[in-house]
Amino acid sequence: MPARVVVLGGGVGGTLAANLLAKELGREARVTVVDPTGMHQYQPGYLYVALGQANGRWLVRDERSLLRREVDLVIDGAIRIHPDAGTVQLARGDSLDWDYLVLATGARLVHDQIPGLVEGSHGFYSLEDAQRLREELLRFRGGRVLVGIAGIPYKCPPAPVEFVFMLEEHLRKRGIRARSEVTLLSPLNRAFTIEQASKVIQPFMQERGIGLTTFFNVEEVDPSAGTVSSLEGEKAEYDLLVLVPPHRGQQVISDSGLGDVSGWLPTDRSTLQVHGHERIFAMGDATDLPISKSGSTAHFEAPVVASRIASLIRGTAPKTNYGGRVMCFLETGDRKATVLRFDYENPPAPPRPSVIWHAAKWMFNRLYWETVPQGRIPDLPGISAKGPDDEHADRTNA
Repeated sequence: MPARVVVLGGGVGGTLAANLLAKELGREARVTVVDPTGMHQYQPGYLYVALGQANGRWLVRDERSLLRREVDLVIDGAIRIHPDAGTVQLARGDSLDWDYLVLATGARLVHDQIPGLVEGSHGFYSLEDAQRLREELLRFRGGRVLVGIAGIPYKCPPAPVEFVFMLEEHLRKRGIRARSEVTLLSPLNRAFTIEQASKVIQPFMQERGIGLTTFFNVEEVDPSAGTVSSLEGEKAEYDLLVLVPPHRGQQVISDSGLGDVSGWLPTDRSTLQVHGHERIFAMGDATDLPISKSGSTAHFEAPVVASRIASLIRGTAPKTNYGGRVMCFLETGDRKATVLRFDYENPPAPPRPSVIWHAAKWMFNRLYWETVPQGRIPDLPGISAKGPDDEHADRTNA
């Protein structure tokens, strides 16, 4: 009887893991993806939608079209996981049995955790929010723009920094930069979570006249007064406020008693197994690992999860560990970008922003659908198939 592998979540990590498992195991396993919508969204594109540089329709594909034909797709929400029984309860009343479970459930946005955030701010961390922000920017005629982060951790850490750079350029092109102020509100002592990247980008922020307010942890938004307050006791006035909303793990993780207080899964940093559960694996935004919550992270984790599950099914010794590998681009406006490549042991050393990295990011965006979910890597600068450096980061003796 084939092993039953259930993957919760049809994002980049879940899709790639399912395809790799089906390709590797063939008839040795029956792989099922469970996704609440059956539609796959390319989330890095939300940033471009907000600034009027991309159409939202380009960012959405039918999940079925991205999966190998031997992978089953169940379009339903998961509401409870029963580890002892090896079952997943679905929203419509059915349940699925599993021998191995992959939790690629991602993160959820909890806008209501900050008083006034829904009424008083805009965002670009969902397609709907990005489209609403795009309309607001079309109406914007100048003033004080504040861009902040309403909670750590959050998905795609470079995105708020990318947004202030690209917004500054957007305002210049519209001829309203001279009557506008753009300020990044950071909860840290620097612009970006990674110190090495902050050292590269902060001088460019100063050159562009982009303000930086550090140690600003958002506590409350007052839409009527046009102010945002911090836990540190500061208050800032705005004409347009753009906030990254607080993030939490998915409700099914909390309801199943698998997550921590914020719903993140306690995950082994090397094996990606959920602590205390040999046959449950986690990846991407759903984990509590001290690395970026991003599609890139999930992409590099998926082969490890697939390999280790295949080893368990076949009774062989696992050979692959996750070394914390992450790779992402960071737009700096004016058709330039840099790249962040790092792992658990090696911090990033981002190069000076250039048109080459910007072109690489745009090419990656365009090739995503034909490459990443299927496990094929586009041949671009900084992105390649496994090489010596990747072996050092991702593969060790179990």
